Amino acid sequence: MTAQIQVQTTDGSFVCHVARPATPGPHPVVIVLQEIFGVNAGIRSIADDWAAKGYIAVCPDLFWRIEPGVFLSEAKEGDWEKAFALYKAYDVNKGVEDIALTIKQARTLQDANGKVGVTGYCLGGLMTFLSAARTDADAFAAYYGGGTDQHLDEVANIRAPLLYHLAEEDEFIGKDAQAKIRAAFAGKDNIELHSYAGRNHAFARPGGNHYDDADAKLAASRTEAFFARTLR
Repeated sequence: MTAQIQVQTTDGSFVCHVARPATPGPHPVVIVLQEIFGVNAGIRSIADDWAAKGYIAVCPDLFWRIEPGVFLSEAKEGDWEKAFALYKAYDVNKGVEDIALTIKQARTLQDANGKVGVTGYCLGGLMTFLSAARTDADAFAAYYGGGTDQHLDEVANIRAPLLYHLAEEDEFIGKDAQAKIRAAFAGKDNIELHSYAGRNHAFARPGGNHYDDADAKLAASRTEAFFARTLR
């Protein structure tokens, strides 16, 4: 079952797509953070997968301050140009504030068990990492967050469990950036890092050009096990 909720901020409100399990609660909540293409069909399909696994999935519209209701596709050339323009205009600090409000509201949803996890891809992966450092969700699972290496001074603020997936051939997170991320995470008992040899950025995007079925399923199984032990 899908629905929408509104989250109120001091600047206005934004919409979250919600996918709910068919069974009665209480259920943990997983907040699914979009790529640069918005809360499109791929993100909504990930939300549906979480709902089928017994989680309430909430997908906030991160670009609402710039242009609400963006649903783009990597298959359309013009959509790439628009997606990168939105990405460049996006204020990550305001975005973390929006995610914090989403977490707060998610804890009070009907049939929610009070525990909230955050996961995200690409831009959403970076926002998951920043949210791990700045918000109070219970667990975080980030996929190849571009720009993570520019915010590694925030690692010390991460107290909750963090799972991080890296693609070793990521064209947006180079080898030097990956090395910095690994070094910053080393020795942190609450951070679990997995890297995927031969994989490109967005290897876990359903239907994407770089989608790899085996490693996408492996990463998904690790994320599912991670949330099962941290949110249930």
